Amino acid sequence: MPQNGSVTTARELADELLTLVLDADPVTATLRGIPGWDDRLPDVSTDGGRALRARAEDIARRADSGDDDPVTRAVVAHEAWSLVRHLDANLVEHTHSDGLAGPVVTLLGALPLVRPGDDRACRAYLTRLASLPDYLDVLTGRQRDSARRPLRHLVEAAIARIDRYLAENDDPLCTPLRDTPFANVCAQLLNETVHPAFARYRDFLRTEMVGRGRGDDQPGLCWLPDGDLIYADLVRVCTTTGHTPEELHRIGLNLIEELDREYEEIGGRVFGPTTAAGVRARLLADPALRWANADDMVVLAKDSIARAEQVAGDWFGTVPEARCAVEAVPESEAPNAPLAYYMDPALDGSRPGTYFVNTHQAELRERFSAESTAFHEGVPGHHFQTAFAQQLDDLPLLRRFASIEAYLEGWALYTERLADEMGLYSDDVARLGMLAGDSLRAARLVVDTGLHALRWTRQQAVDYLRANAVMPDVDIFAEVDRYIEVPAQALSYMVGRLEIQRLRGEVERRLGDRFDIKAFHDLVLCGGPLPMAVLADVVDDWCDSVLDVGR
Repeated sequence: MPQNGSVTTARELADELLTLVLDADPVTATLRGIPGWDDRLPDVSTDGGRALRARAEDIARRADSGDDDPVTRAVVAHEAWSLVRHLDANLVEHTHSDGLAGPVVTLLGALPLVRPGDDRACRAYLTRLASLPDYLDVLTGRQRDSARRPLRHLVEAAIARIDRYLAENDDPLCTPLRDTPFANVCAQLLNETVHPAFARYRDFLRTEMVGRGRGDDQPGLCWLPDGDLIYADLVRVCTTTGHTPEELHRIGLNLIEELDREYEEIGGRVFGPTTAAGVRARLLADPALRWANADDMVVLAKDSIARAEQVAGDWFGTVPEARCAVEAVPESEAPNAPLAYYMDPALDGSRPGTYFVNTHQAELRERFSAESTAFHEGVPGHHFQTAFAQQLDDLPLLRRFASIEAYLEGWALYTERLADEMGLYSDDVARLGMLAGDSLRAARLVVDTGLHALRWTRQQAVDYLRANAVMPDVDIFAEVDRYIEVPAQALSYMVGRLEIQRLRGEVERRLGDRFDIKAFHDLVLCGGPLPMAVLADVVDDWCDSVLDVGR
């Protein structure tokens, strides 16, 4: 912090906030290859949350007190206020089973991905494992004392997840040390200390939390104390816009209606004249459009990404050197994992950027959206954005890693449509998969706001996705439960995509024949993740500079 009333520079603020963000989430520091946090777990205590909040609010206010590097200051302010709002939401008190937010399920998924590089890192990992009992005890106390009741069936899902972990013959928490001299010590620590702690936490959930849980008729934040205010704050930080939940609900409804016309056009070429609902029903019902086995899912994902890498140079001025790895979601995580997800590469090179394909119950999953998902999660979606950002050595590290969902997910969704311009889809069936992706992200605007602001039941959300998305029930249930436990995050995809499309259209209009798609894409990616309003200013200034050169 500055002394004698001096103003902290933007870079100093960014570094200070990065330290705070990694203090709040030390496992992410390890997974990103940033040293210094390898022996820690998050502090889930009430006092720990208050201390983090005070630090974040202080940084956010100081970000407004200087005039150097306004873009960095804007990113710092957004990320600091985002942390404040998420801490205020107290989701840790009533979130249990989601792999993106559940405090226990998240650790069970993340810790096996750690790759210690030397003996020091191995010992740090053992220290982290040894702190798991205290972590679980603190979490137990906080959830026991909370007035915010969880959703009953998601508590039951968390219990089932812990039971699966305890039944594993090959403990995934041993994976990081399996081929090291510390393997036996790790196994003993897990058997004697960690497993009993997980069993105690599981028993707490079963004996105390299940009975306190809300029914599926009250799934959203609107049923919890101050839930409406909390949700409105989360909507603002996740979308980086001023849209209200009601406005986003209407945008989603309108988008769903517009997509019907595309379903009829493309679906007509595939199936013959039909309605949008008929196309969606055919996509779900046709057994030829489902996977035969899990291996085929991984093979197609690899092929799709390789095809995108081959032509990326025609659409991007700079192509990241790092390749995108593809793996199946570990079996122990798959039942509660998203349909697919991308894991960022570690800065130290210990782990590549990886697209994880969920092959759980493959024969029940559709294959028509596999290509669009690969482009979203891999190339030119999340992998390109992340690998590009990691090359921006002139920016503060925070700018490269900022978790600005509207930008990150908006870019990835934008690339699903971009892939069609790039000629990447193999046929019209794959293009229907692209439409199915759009339907899901538009429906998220309707369902997320319905659950958390409009008092929808879980069944209403399920029914809406059944009618307007193209997903089997196994995926619909997972999606709805994700929206319940990670409020507002799902809104970021379509809101960000619409804004990037709007900016591209505006630049094309202003520059005319001087518009260069490579330059536009590089511009969007060259500043790291940005709030949508800040990205709009950056694009506008760049457009002005191009026009000035031509005068």
